[in-house]
Amino acid sequence: MSSSFLLEQGVTLSVRELAQQLRVDSVRCSAAASSGHPTSAMSAADLMAVLLARHLRYDFSQPGAPGNDHLIFSKGHASPLYYSMLRAAGAIDDAELLSYRRLCSRLEGHPTPRLPWVDVATGSLGQGLPIGTGLAMAGKSLDKLPYRVWVLCGDGELAEGSIWEAAEQAAGSRLDNLTVLVDVNRLGQRGPTRHGWDTAAYAARFRAFGWHAQEVDGHDLDQVDAALSIATAHQGAPSVILARTRKGRGVAAVEDADGAHGRPVPDPDEAIRELGGIRDIRVKVAPPARILPTQRLRPVPLWRPPAYTPGTMASTRDAFGQALALLGDSRPDVVVLDGEVSDSTRTSLFAQAHPERFFEFYIAEQQMLAAAVGMQVRGWSPFVATFAAFLTRAYDFIRMAAISRASIRLVGSHSGVFAGEDGPSQMGLEDLAALRAVPGSTLLAPCDANQAAWLTGVLADLHGVSYLRTCRGETPVIYQPGERFDVGGSRVLRAGPDDQVTLVAAGITVHEALAAADLLAEDGISARVIDAYSVKPVDAATLHAAARETGRIVTVEDHWPEGGLGDAVLSALAAGGRPLPAVSKLAVRAMPGSATPDEQLQLAGIDMASIATAAINLVAADQA
Repeated sequence: MSSSFLLEQGVTLSVRELAQQLRVDSVRCSAAASSGHPTSAMSAADLMAVLLARHLRYDFSQPGAPGNDHLIFSKGHASPLYYSMLRAAGAIDDAELLSYRRLCSRLEGHPTPRLPWVDVATGSLGQGLPIGTGLAMAGKSLDKLPYRVWVLCGDGELAEGSIWEAAEQAAGSRLDNLTVLVDVNRLGQRGPTRHGWDTAAYAARFRAFGWHAQEVDGHDLDQVDAALSIATAHQGAPSVILARTRKGRGVAAVEDADGAHGRPVPDPDEAIRELGGIRDIRVKVAPPARILPTQRLRPVPLWRPPAYTPGTMASTRDAFGQALALLGDSRPDVVVLDGEVSDSTRTSLFAQAHPERFFEFYIAEQQMLAAAVGMQVRGWSPFVATFAAFLTRAYDFIRMAAISRASIRLVGSHSGVFAGEDGPSQMGLEDLAALRAVPGSTLLAPCDANQAAWLTGVLADLHGVSYLRTCRGETPVIYQPGERFDVGGSRVLRAGPDDQVTLVAAGITVHEALAAADLLAEDGISARVIDAYSVKPVDAATLHAAARETGRIVTVEDHWPEGGLGDAVLSALAAGGRPLPAVSKLAVRAMPGSATPDEQLQLAGIDMASIATAAINLVAADQA
C-alpha cells in the first residue's frame, strides 16, 4: 500500500507513525485521568490509523454534513483511541485531550453525543453494531446517500445476542454500505474471550448469516488497508474484518497481558518512550462527497387525526394505527419499525399506506430499538411499536437511547390485565415504571380513541424517549374528535364544589373511575374524576388543587403498584410543600391468569366497585 497520507502542513508521514501517535495519546490521556482503558485502545490503533488516513470520508468542520461517513465505537471503552483520532484530525486540541474523564469535560469515559462527531452513546457492549445497522438502513433505504457506516467492535462483545440480531438484519437488508472491524485481541475484562484469537470461528458465524468476512493480522497495515478496500468495493452484503491484535500493543509491560484491562499503563513515561515519544501529526481526512441539500418535508396536506363519535366503542390501538397511517401522509420523516406484531399493534395500516418507510425486524426487539436510534441520527422520526411487555427485552437500548439524546417514539399495546385471556406473559404491567425511570422520557396513556389519535400526532414532535400506552380491547369514546391534549396536561371529567374525594386514573381505569363516581353519587359521596393521561410529566397543578379541595385521593391503574401512575401522583404531591392528603393506591397486586378483560379488572381490584369501596373507606376513615 501507499504508506503516506496528506497532512495539513503538506508534509507526508507514515500511517505507522500515526498509529503510534494514537497509542501514545491513549496512554497520555488515560494517565492524566488516572483511569481508562488504554490497552483496549492500543490493540486497535493500527486499524483506526488506516481507516482515518485512507478510507474515512468525513468533514470534521461540518459533523452534520449529509455525505459524512459514520464511525461508531461499539467497544466504547476504547474511547482514548477515539479521542486520539479527533486530535489527529484537528477536531480537538491537546489540552482537551488531556481533560479526559474530568469534571465538565466533553471527553467522557465512553463517547456520547456531547461531542458533535459522536452519533450515539456507546459503552453497553453489543449495541454499536445494531445501531450501525439502523444507520446503514437509513443510508440505503431512506436517505439513499453514499455514506458508509464503520463500526469498531471488540471480540468480547460478540458473545452478545444483539450482535447476531444485527448480523441477520444487516445481511437480510443487503447492507453493503456497512463495514465492521472486530478487534480480536483475545482478552476481556477478566481473562481470555470465548474464542481467543480463533478468527475463523467468528468468520464462520458471520458467513453463516450472509456476511462477507475477511481475516487479517490487525497490526499489518498493508493487510488492513487491502481488507478495507475490498470491503468498500464488495457489493450485495455487509462486510466484517476480523483482525487479530494484541492488547496493549507496543508496550512490553502490558502487551497481551491479562489483568491490565481498565487501568492506565503502570509507567506512562516509559511507555511513551517505548512507543517513540509524543508526536503532533495532523491528518487531513478525505472529504465526503458533496451533496446538495434536499427538502425532505415537501408541501403536504395538513394532518388531521381520524374522528370517532362519542358514545361509540373503539380501541386505542386501532386509533393509534389509523392516526399513524394518516400522519405518514403529511410527515415524510416518520418511519415505523415492527417486531412481527403489526397486525396487533395496527402499524400494518402504515405499512399498507407507506411501505417504503415501514421496516420489519421480526422477533428481534433489540435490533428494532437499535435501528430506531440509528435512523434518528439522520433526522428520521421513528415509531417503534410492539406489545408493551416485549419492550422490556430491549430496555438497555432504551436506557442508552436517553444517554444518546436520541428521539424515539415507543408504542406499547396489550398493556395491563385488560389484555384479557392471553395471560400475564403478554401483559405490560411494568412498562410505566420502566419508562418513567428513563431520564427525560414522556409517558402518555390515552383512555379513548380520539385522545389516542391526537397524542399519536403529539409524539411525532417530541424530543427524547416518548411512550404511548395503548389497549387491546375497545373502550367508550368520551372525547370530541380533534380535541387537543398537551404533554403535562390532564382532564377533570367530573368536579363539583362539594367533592369529597378525587379519583385519578389513566387509560382503561378512567372508564372504571367514571362508573365508580356514579356509584358513589348514589351513596351521597361526590367524587372528582381526573384523567391523568400524561403520566410523565404529570399535571401537578391539577393534582395539588384536587388534594387541597377534596382532601382525599384514590389512584387506580392497570399496572403493578410500583413506579406507575400512583407513584407519579404521590411524587407530585410530595413535592408540593403541603401536608399530604389521604391517599389510597389501587393497582394490580396479584399475578393474573387468563380471564376476560372485565373479569381481570375485578380480580385485580381496579374495577368500578373496588374504586368506589376505596373511596368510601377514605371518607369513612376521616369521619370516624
